[in-house]
Amino acid sequence: MTLFDLEINPSKNWLPKEGIVNYYGKVLNPMEADHFLKVLLSTIEWRNDEAVIFGKKIITKRKVAWYGDKPFEYTYSNTTKSALPWTEELLELKSLVEKQSDETYNSCLLNLYHDGSEGMAWHSDGEKELKKNGAIASLSLGAERKFAFKHKESLEKVELFLENGSLLVMKGTTQTHWLHRLPPTKKISLPRVNLTFRTIDER
Repeated sequence: MTLFDLEINPSKNWLPKEGIVNYYGKVLNPMEADHFLKVLLSTIEWRNDEAVIFGKKIITKRKVAWYGDKPFEYTYSNTTKSALPWTEELLELKSLVEKQSDETYNSCLLNLYHDGSEGMAWHSDGEKELKKNGAIASLSLGAERKFAFKHKESLEKVELFLENGSLLVMKGTTQTHWLHRLPPTKKISLPRVNLTFRTIDER
């Protein structure tokens, strides 16, 4: 099942069960999206991502950055990051995403994929620091890429094409029951920046 060329209905749930995924389509026009992409590429403190797998440190080509209201610590793949203070552009995008999704967020994990050879393996965002069943808003800038969901038990799949300037929101029990990934592709030579706005549980 794909969302390509289908009419955009932000209130529609694209998961068949046990989770909620809403796709808003383009919330930035191409000129706005290209502007933010250019600014973020040059102003964000990008770092190669790290993961510790079976005791061995792996450095990815993909780059990441972690920003937030406070220097929140966020641990995934056995590495911990401390959030940097928001930039002006990130606050502008945060406000837009909050208005569109009718949710609030206190942090953002950014991913930079230089081209289609870089992707993300199957995973769910269920880290202990995150608000339980909290919304995660994914804003895409740059190259259009396929994004896929897979149910953890039934293995049902849902695939979407995330456009330049588009917004996708995952909420409810999506992270409990579904995995998601960004598959690599040889067809894409342009960069993509993905901003995932999240809520760190401060209790």
